[in-house]
Amino acid sequence: MRGNIGNLMKQAQAMQTNMQKAQAEIAALEVTGESGGGMVRITVTGRHEVKRVQIEPGAASEDRELLEDLIAAAMNDAVQKAEALTQAKMSSLMGCMQLPPGFKMPF
Repeated sequence: MRGNIGNLMKQAQAMQTNMQKAQAEIAALEVTGESGGGMVRITVTGRHEVKRVQIEPGAASEDRELLEDLIAAAMNDAVQKAEALTQAKMSSLMGCMQLPPGFKMPF
């Protein structure tokens, strides 16, 4: 019985170490969302921090409301891509254990 508890503690420590490593890798990820056929590109990290916004000159000459919509769409695209990568990374870490929908990492 004692050996089982010790083994369980080792597994928990290994899982915690792997979780911390995965969180660091996710934070370092950069994904780019696009809209308007690439007219607007927004790059975000795995923590959803905006790193770069690129707007093609032609998009800037469009009307303001359209440009605002393109920026929002590109941001949403980037966040969705970051979430998908996060889910994939955490699912591979957890093995067969699937994360529930809407579950956010890191906590």
